[in-house]
Amino acid sequence: KLRVELQAFADGTADTASQARRLSLSRALAIRSYLIEQGLVSTRMDVRALGNRFESGPPDRVDVVISER
Repeated sequence: KLRVELQAFADGTADTASQARRLSLSRALAIRSYLIEQGLVSTRMDVRALGNRFESGPPDRVDVVISER
């Protein structure tokens, strides 16, 4: 019943928000591919490319959030 959510971020300004979102998506998909290679079922994962919409922490990162549903 566990689910994994990949929340990806990338640094950018309002003018480069689209580029930041694409970069964050690329990062999240790379992590997703790695986790699938390690045996995690893809239907248990959600990807959120949040681009430059972060409130705290380093801007260039992928957070792995595990929840029970």
